Amino acid sequence: MSDYSSYFTPASESHQKIEKAKAREMRQSNWWKQQLGKGLCYHCEKRFKPDELTMDHLIPIARGGKTDKKNCVPSCKECNTKKGYKTRAELAMEDLKKTDDK
Repeated sequence: MSDYSSYFTPASESHQKIEKAKAREMRQSNWWKQQLGKGLCYHCEKRFKPDELTMDHLIPIARGGKTDKKNCVPSCKECNTKKGYKTRAELAMEDLKKTDDK
């Protein structure tokens, strides 16, 4: 997280603890199991086995994001690792910068 600390102030530890507990609970829900059952990574749109997908918070918990159906999506491990604590907008900006640098 230190890589991004200059860009944002992390959410409080209590917020992060509460939301991580909610995420553990949500992973057991039928709704989440249905999301995994589709086998589709939200980011790259490639197909994976359900056990190869992770829960990604579109607005990261560390940045104040909530664990709810609007903010949680299945993601392959590669995309989730690449995204890290960034938002989708930040990822898009990085992609644009890479394009401009070429």
